[in-house]
Amino acid sequence: MNAHHALNYVEFAARDLQATRAFFTQVFGWQFDDYGPDYIAFSEAGLNGGFYRAERASRVADGAALLVLYSDSLEHSQQLVEQAGGVISTAIFAFPGGRRFHFIEPSGNELAVWSDR
Repeated sequence: MNAHHALNYVEFAARDLQATRAFFTQVFGWQFDDYGPDYIAFSEAGLNGGFYRAERASRVADGAALLVLYSDSLEHSQQLVEQAGGVISTAIFAFPGGRRFHFIEPSGNELAVWSDR
């Protein structure tokens, strides 16, 4: 059921849809559906969304919103990101309430992972 005025969907640009799909499937277990050659939708991510084929990428330094995933084991999540070809853009750091790191996925989008542990 959709909640009035709640975040409902997020979309990212992606240069390489197949590499992006493989990365998020391998690291985070997201599920994907194809909608033509230029769009893939994801689910099982806490918030559904999609990737559309484009040359741009979402980066915090450019003013983009930062989507942050939760992890029960931050170091393990970082290891999975790196093993799947993600690039750590900000090393693990502490903040009030937890720790997090930022990474760049294969199409150039920046996301973060945090933990309260």
